[in-house]
Amino acid sequence: QVQLVESGGGKVRTGGSLMLSCVASGMIFGVSAMAWYRQAPGKQRELVARISSGGTTNYADSVKGRFTIARDDRSKTVLLHMNSLKLEDTAVYYCTAQIRAGSWTATFEDYWGQGTQITVSS
Repeated sequence: QVQLVESGGGKVRTGGSLMLSCVASGMIFGVSAMAWYRQAPGKQRELVARISSGGTTNYADSVKGRFTIARDDRSKTVLLHMNSLKLEDTAVYYCTAQIRAGSWTATFEDYWGQGTQITVSS
């Protein structure tokens, strides 16, 4: 029953900024870590940024100092602020979250958004 809905993707110039958001909804009994991944054509999926339930963050070396991940537990939303965008940032971006769904006895499981295309050009 859980769904993750992303928004904010699109086309942007190099050096520009963009913000992605992802909202979780459904029969949710708990949300733990939330994260953003990306996958460029011909490449493996990679972790971009992660934020724990306590607010601890982790970033890929390639985006440190440029991207910021944040969460709003009230709205069950995870955000990704992207600054100083580069051509190499072009990829499909996916949000994910560890969620206890359906009942209080359920195990935390990973749920994924549908993905959104980010295209950076000169």
